[in-house]
Amino acid sequence: MGEHFRELRTRLLICVVALLIGAAVAFYFYLDIFEFLIRPAREVAGDDGFRPIYTEVTELLGTTVRVSLLGGFVLALPVILYNAIRFVAPGLTPRERRILFSFLPAALLAFVGGMAFGYFVMIPPALKFLLTFGGDVAEPLIRISNLISIMLRLLFWLGISFETPLVMYVLAILGIVRAGGFARFRRLWLVASFVIAAAITPTIDPVNQAIVAGPLIILYELGILLARFAGRRRSASTA
Repeated sequence: MGEHFRELRTRLLICVVALLIGAAVAFYFYLDIFEFLIRPAREVAGDDGFRPIYTEVTELLGTTVRVSLLGGFVLALPVILYNAIRFVAPGLTPRERRILFSFLPAALLAFVGGMAFGYFVMIPPALKFLLTFGGDVAEPLIRISNLISIMLRLLFWLGISFETPLVMYVLAILGIVRAGGFARFRRLWLVASFVIAAAITPTIDPVNQAIVAGPLIILYELGILLARFAGRRRSASTA
């Protein structure tokens, strides 16, 4: 038991060091990251000189730290996933270990794909709705902390959401959950998708929420197909 806790401590230390190194790299390039995150709002506003404001002394610094930490997490994600798999690997069979290690690059690609979907597909219409709503009543002065927080929340949770089919596939191929179990949960997932979309999106606009909920539903159906494929592979392997 003591050796197990020592390994856990070592793995956690490695992950924390990787996170700090990634955060330091992200902090060094914080101007480029800010430009990347502000660009969709600038394009929606149609103003190349668009610049958000800050109203508190520590607001810009605090926003930079949050951006750096999330950037560090993204950069350290391969190390974090690898050490998580290595920690649980001793309790798995060689076949299960191979499955989890093969899952690693796919998980990274899915996370990046979710962030790309959010940045290029979901965020522009959401920002257009937010920045043009009530334009005849008041002029928007956008705080940088608010804009960056919305961008980070959307990108992060969409990246996590795109892991859904891969997680379903791994659970099915390990025999933890069968495709039929996922299929029976389909109706509940339909409702859950819109609840998740409402939590992720910063607007109450049903169109923007549907833009998020639609891919979540499609990803779940893809996960069911992958689970069925995994079940057939597991049955053939057992035979």
